[in-house]
Formats: sequence, structure tokens, C-alpha cells
Amino acid sequence: MLTLDHGRRVTLSYFVVFIAIGMCVGLLGPTLPYLADMTGSGMSQIAILFTARALGTMLGSVLSGILIDRFDGHRVLATMLLLLAAGLAAVPFSQALALLTVVLFLLGLAEVSVNAGANTLLLWTHGPASPPWISALHFCFGLGNMLIPLVLVVVLRQGFSFAWAFWLVALYVTALSFPLLRQSSPKPPDIAITQRSAPPTRDGWRLAIFLLMFGLYVGMEVTFAGWVTAYGVLSGTAPADAALLVTLFWLTLSAGRLLAIPLIRLLSPWKVLRGCLALGLFGALALHFLWLPLPLVALLFGLASSAIFPTLFGLSNQLMPNSGRTTGWIFLASGLGGMAIPSLTGPLLERAGTNAFPILLIALVGLLLLGLTLLRARVKRGAVC
Repeated sequence: MLTLDHGRRVTLSYFVVFIAIGMCVGLLGPTLPYLADMTGSGMSQIAILFTARALGTMLGSVLSGILIDRFDGHRVLATMLLLLAAGLAAVPFSQALALLTVVLFLLGLAEVSVNAGANTLLLWTHGPASPPWISALHFCFGLGNMLIPLVLVVVLRQGFSFAWAFWLVALYVTALSFPLLRQSSPKPPDIAITQRSAPPTRDGWRLAIFLLMFGLYVGMEVTFAGWVTAYGVLSGTAPADAALLVTLFWLTLSAGRLLAIPLIRLLSPWKVLRGCLALGLFGALALHFLWLPLPLVALLFGLASSAIFPTLFGLSNQLMPNSGRTTGWIFLASGLGGMAIPSLTGPLLERAGTNAFPILLIALVGLLLLGLTLLRARVKRGAVC
């Protein structure tokens, strides 16, 4: 058993690790023009880096679950952090597109391994009380995402190459691996948890509903963040104003995760999820019927999205035996949703026009509400497959 002080120390370690993961994930977008210039590639060619990282993420989702279940969790995290640091350091030296593609594949594998591993270990540290901690963990991810453009700006204004942004983050990631090795890793709970109101049970249908909901949510989040600027421009918003929409979305999403920490302590996960989805449905309807200006919709949709993933993840820990393998499947489903749904949005906008965007968001929120209803019914039935 972890002591209270040790539990707080390892939790703090996961928080600073997640700032690093947010920085790593957020680094590719702002540096894409520099990477294209470095490799002599056009923007259509350099887009393969996103595919390579996504494929690495899918493999890492499954691999990390197996590793966390079989080996010491902190050793796994430290190894993946060192692999991540090596990949970041190698990016500026990978001046052929094929080599850079391989490096981005490895970065995707390492990023998601640390992501899924830290989530699993945090669940094992805090057990049923984990949802607020998970919300704080994912706030740290958003914080890292927001910090990395500032790091790049400072590096460039000091007259250094963009490569120093990669090298500085690599140094930070390397420094994080050693404190983890000095701390004992949380172990999976192995005691009977009869006190819980909804004891974890092995239920294939329950897992399937969770995986579907994670895929739908991440697909919805990535779709909004990735396409709201294009939607704004197509709807007549000035390009400079449209570019700010995604910033507004991430701003309230990150702030909402902070607000969710006390909220999750006061309300049941079911109420939090229903409230978030109701707010998201209102935001999508407001976009469709033009009830609110687009910047306000972006703020509203970010707030609605903020607590869904951490609350759903914490709920899965309460309702299922949550091993590293299960967490790996969750991140695999999330990665598939994050690839598939946004890739359908472009052709949909092209064929059906701008009205298709809010209708797609309404459909996604509706499917999530349906999934939550089915999950609640499944839990009440207590069915075991």
C-alpha cells in the first residue's frame, strides 16, 4: 500500500509528466512549416507525419497496457520518457522525410505509452476517489499544450533555430525519468471492493459501450478543434478571427478541467456527464440555429467538453476491473475515433456545405447521450458476459 505522502508525491510526478506530454503533442503543429522546409517537403507531403504519429499511438496503446500489467510501472514510464526524449532530440537531425516519419511514429508510441501508463497508475493510486485527480491530470496536459507555443516563440525571438524547442523539451522529459525510478510504483488493487455501490465486473458489453463512447468523444473533440477554423472561414468569418476560435475552445476546455475537480467531488459521474453533454448539445444547436455568435459557441463547447474524458475514465475504473490492458484499449479506441471522425468531416463539408458541421456535432453528442443511457441501463441490470 502507498502511504498518503507517497501517494501525493507520485501524483505530483504524474502531473509534471503530463505537462511534458502536452508539450510534446502540441509541438508538431507550430513547427510543421519548419519541418517541411527542413525536409524540402510540401504541406501535402509533410501531412504524413500526423498519420505516422497516429499509427504509433495505436500500437503504443496496446503495448503500454501489456507492459504496465507485467512490469514495474515507473520503470515502464521512465523507459518511454527516455525514448520520447531521444525522439525529440533526433527530430532536427532527421532531414529526410522518410527518416522523420519513422521518428514521429516512435514519438507517437512513446507519448501514448506514457499517457496511458500514467492514467492507469493514477487510478491504482487513488482508486474510487480518482476522478478529480484524473481531471487535474488532464488539465496539466492542456497546460503543456498551451505552453509550447510560448517556448517556440521565445526560442525564435532569441535568434535560435526551431530545433532548440525540441531539444529543450527533450531535456525536460529526460529530467523527469530519474525521479520516477526512485519512487515505488503503485500496484493494481487486489482486494475485494464490496463497499462500492457498483462493484467492478467483467462485462464485455459494458467495455464495448465505454470504448465506443471514448472513440466518439475524442473524435468530437478533435473534429471541433481541427475544423472550427475552416468552418468559420467558410461561414464568412475573417481568417484572423477564425484562427482564434480554436484558442477559445482550448481555453475553456482547460479551465473547465480545473472547475471539474471540486464538481466531481460533489456530484456523481453520471450527473457530471449528463450536464456536460446537455451543455454540448445546446452549443451544437446554437451553432446550427445561429442562436449565439461563433466565438461564444467555441467557448461553450470547450467548457462542455472539458470534464467528459476524465469523468468517463474515472467511471470506467468504478465499473470495470481497470488493468493496464483495459486502459490500452481505451486509448486505442480514442485514437481510432480521433482519426476516423475528423477525416470524414472534410468530405462532408465539401459535399453538404457548412450546415453539415453543426449537424455532425449534434449527431455525435446525441450518440454519446445514447451511449450513456445504454451504459446506465447495463449497470442497473448488472449483466455479466
